[in-house]
Amino acid sequence: MGFLDVLFGRTKPVKPDLDQLFGLPSAAITLQAAVGFTPTGAGSVCFASVEGGAFARMRSDVRALLDADAERGGAPVEFSRDAYGYTWLLSRRAPDALPALVNDLHAVNTTLQEDGFGPRLLCSLVAFRDEKQRPLALVYLYKRGTFYPFAPLPGEKRDNPLELQVRAALQNDLPIEKDLTRWFPLWGAPGL
Repeated sequence: MGFLDVLFGRTKPVKPDLDQLFGLPSAAITLQAAVGFTPTGAGSVCFASVEGGAFARMRSDVRALLDADAERGGAPVEFSRDAYGYTWLLSRRAPDALPALVNDLHAVNTTLQEDGFGPRLLCSLVAFRDEKQRPLALVYLYKRGTFYPFAPLPGEKRDNPLELQVRAALQNDLPIEKDLTRWFPLWGAPGL
């Protein structure tokens, strides 16, 4: 970081540590014990789309990688686009197969990064529900290298007390985003 960066308050972005995703299975145990939420088996990766041959090849490679795994008990991958033009990749596994789901998400992220699309990665999320079927997601922000909980309510509202309770429960398991303004709502995220 240079003198002008310090002077103008710019900070060097955190390099995404995709291996942070491997902390989710142990965090899920804490989450279940502390607040009663268990994995649903759904997880998504969100990235900014681009057009062109390289992106089409990468998308084909990701689909082939995860669909081949579907033949061994996984589920085929689904691609969708949201209202903002971002691409979402959804992977589904059995609810008790969180490590396999994390491997899927990590494989997608690694493929995107290796193909030069790393800067286009926005977030990954893993979905959870409690016995009342309330949804919760643990969201990983690539550009921050941190997680945050997102608990949507009907009518595009959030369950802020639950999000703060999850933050407190997981602060020793995952790097939690300290800046609450970075806890972006992901309304309608696939898998959630």
